[in-house]
Amino acid sequence: MSDITLSAGVRANLLSLQNTADMMASTQNRLATGKAVNSALDNPSNFFTSKGLNARAGELNNLMDSIGNATKVLEAADNGIKAITDLIESAQSTVKQAQSANSDAAGTNIQSDSNIDTTGTTGATTKARVESQTLTALGMTGVGNGGAADSNLVITSTSENGVTSTFDLDAHFAATGKALNDANGDGTTGDNYTISDLVDDINASGVATASITDDGRLDLKASGNSQLSLTITDQDATDNTTQDGATGTSIAAAFGFAASASEDLSSPADGDYVDAGETAVTWADGAAAGDVDTLTIVNQAGSTDADNSELVSQFNSIMDQIDELARDASFNGINLINGTGNDLTVAFNEYRDDNKSELTIASADLSSSGLSLTDASSLSSDEASLKLDSLSEALTTLRSQASSFGSNLNTVTIREEFTKNMMNTLQTGADQLVLADTNEEGANMLALQTRQSLSTTALSLASQADQAVLSFLR
Repeated sequence: MSDITLSAGVRANLLSLQNTADMMASTQNRLATGKAVNSALDNPSNFFTSKGLNARAGELNNLMDSIGNATKVLEAADNGIKAITDLIESAQSTVKQAQSANSDAAGTNIQSDSNIDTTGTTGATTKARVESQTLTALGMTGVGNGGAADSNLVITSTSENGVTSTFDLDAHFAATGKALNDANGDGTTGDNYTISDLVDDINASGVATASITDDGRLDLKASGNSQLSLTITDQDATDNTTQDGATGTSIAAAFGFAASASEDLSSPADGDYVDAGETAVTWADGAAAGDVDTLTIVNQAGSTDADNSELVSQFNSIMDQIDELARDASFNGINLINGTGNDLTVAFNEYRDDNKSELTIASADLSSSGLSLTDASSLSSDEASLKLDSLSEALTTLRSQASSFGSNLNTVTIREEFTKNMMNTLQTGADQLVLADTNEEGANMLALQTRQSLSTTALSLASQADQAVLSFLR
């Protein structure tokens, strides 16, 4: 080729065609890849800057999996808290059922430890003989006359909110016109006031419920958690040194309250009185004949607990379910509510030094032990009250932990959205540095094609000039 000599016109047109072909190849590459910068040779600064931005976007994209996993872990923990809350509310309902059963069984009770004196009475049963006994025969005198030396029987009940109701036999006689020898208060005599009349009047008063047991004992009850007291007074005909009438007869003993004053009457453990709560018994003996003796029994409000074995079983089963649910509230092997030490750390940026951005989500123990909940043994009134307190505290703990997890979930969600937007910004910025304008490159291609056509025509014309010289030589 070096031996061949081209004319200046042909050589110029040939170079132009070569340059045009090179530019067309470059333009075609840009159109094919969509990038104006395909290698460091095209634009070193833009190429490496774009590569760095895309690399950071890629690292953030890898973090998105971890952030999404943290979101699901928190959602699983929140689902667990909601379910445990439902279980605790169910446990509260069970305890309240036990309380209701205890309340139905509750009552303050005073019962004489032996039957009422039935001397001089007739009847088929002990109860019938007691009910027909008259208060006069029991030694009560002067009831209703207002005198200081009256025999009297007073029953008082005090409700839980402090409201006091009293049945005073002396005052009742004075108000109704009844008398020991006039049970109806109609002025007739001979229809003596009996134990049966006393029971009816006590029941009508609403202060307490009175009845005579089958074995002839006086039984007084106050419903609910009322305090109940009974006071019996009488004026001694002779000196009466003991309650059981060792020296003289006492009305208290005639009513069946015949325990010796030497016994520990203030203790409910002596078995002398059937009572639901603490019972305090005092016996004040007149120092001499003609003095007033007073028996006072105060039965503090208490409750007789029901058999709650089935409810206890239900409650303990709920405790087991709380533990099982806490164990099951995991996602991908991570559990935030089944014990401390299972903290979750979420990375939000690609740095691994002091510039790293991350969130550590502390785990919690929301099992029954972590919530300070224990199995029930009887769900008695006292235990039921304690269980309700601990269940309420557990609900407070759950709400607080749910709020904490909710705040963390909100933070993770915000950072997830931020990371998505940041990735988009990085990728868009990287593309702006290297992407080609397809409209511009299309126009360039059309211009180059036109230039190529013109250069080809020019080359043909230059060749024709050389051929004209050959024709002249012929």
